[in-house]
Amino acid sequence: MSNEPTVAFALARAHAPLLPFSSFRSLLAVRIAWTVGIQMLFVAIGWQMYALTHDAWALALVGLYQFFPVLLLTLPAGHAADSWRRARIVLGCLAVQGVVAAAMAFATHRNGLTRDALLLASLLLGAARAFQMPALQALVPSTVPPPLLSRAMAAVSTGSQSSVILGPALGGALVSFGIGVVYAVAALLFLAAALLALGLKVREVQRERRAATLDALVGGLRFVWRKPIILAAISLDLFAVLFGGAVALLPIYADTILHGGPVMLGWLRAAPAAGAFAMSLWLVRYPPKRRVGVTLLASIGVFGLATVVFGVSTNLWLSLLALIMTGAADMVSVVIRQTLVQLETPDEMRGRVSAVNAIFVGASNQLGEFESGSLASVIGPVGAVVLGGALTCLVALTWAWRFPQLAARKTLDG
Repeated sequence: MSNEPTVAFALARAHAPLLPFSSFRSLLAVRIAWTVGIQMLFVAIGWQMYALTHDAWALALVGLYQFFPVLLLTLPAGHAADSWRRARIVLGCLAVQGVVAAAMAFATHRNGLTRDALLLASLLLGAARAFQMPALQALVPSTVPPPLLSRAMAAVSTGSQSSVILGPALGGALVSFGIGVVYAVAALLFLAAALLALGLKVREVQRERRAATLDALVGGLRFVWRKPIILAAISLDLFAVLFGGAVALLPIYADTILHGGPVMLGWLRAAPAAGAFAMSLWLVRYPPKRRVGVTLLASIGVFGLATVVFGVSTNLWLSLLALIMTGAADMVSVVIRQTLVQLETPDEMRGRVSAVNAIFVGASNQLGEFESGSLASVIGPVGAVVLGGALTCLVALTWAWRFPQLAARKTLDG
């Protein structure tokens, strides 16, 4: 029997609008409110830590403290996302982050927020995000039909990146009114996201609550290891951003290299998101369809080259342009990688596989910040950023050789 009607239906749905799906709208609103709040916190914590210590090593520790919970808790979090209602997990994590932000606002008002308190807050925020991200990511395929998934991923990235633009810019601007104001506004945004999550109506399959055995916890790792295309995609992101991330050093660039202040830091933090936002708008309309493997590898190479340019720049506009390019290139990588992971994973495994993906993403971001900060303390911030960008380019070339099936991948659905 011919499958042409099914194919035609899928192609028609692939061009359907996304916003009529109420569950997708609600999930997108939750993600936007949360992302604005967490980005504001990142700016405030980084600026306050540097103001207290003037030490690149302290900035490195912030990234490390955020990563430790991801490393330790994400596999149990993935198991929880495959055993419990994912929307409820997201709600609980938002509540925890709201309490942390409110406590930081109160402590700042009382002049009691110290270096150790900032590290403790980073640890708690990392723990909440460790449980939130697998559940939040695994919810996306439940909100749209499969033919719309790549566009939904791009749309979610559009919302997230617009929030990453707004969050740092708003956080940097509010710093002039006091760090405590930033923490208080972030707490209100977490509250708004939690209220939105309460109304999130997603048809989740009733799952069997499995015991948290070692076999269940490592199920996602085994699945990824047996799927070379997924392993290649997420490990590429891990090593590329691990070496190429310069986010931890932006307070130093804003203060001592570009001779600005917290407002400039907000714009530097927002610049990659601006590039990602513009690229995500393009990808919503024109999702990757051909030679997606080569496109993924090329985007990592562009990310590395733009990082090198930022590292050597002493001009604000050139620095912003380079950061915009890193964001645009990273967005291409994110959409291709996340769509591949979701399409190649059955629903009953999505929580655990999303958890493994979260470990890789967390490692690339938080360990990348630790690597940049610790290396900068030895060879200086410029040397650390330039070396990291060069290593990122090398990673793209190495993965093209090590994983030929990734380079040969033609389409997202294989």
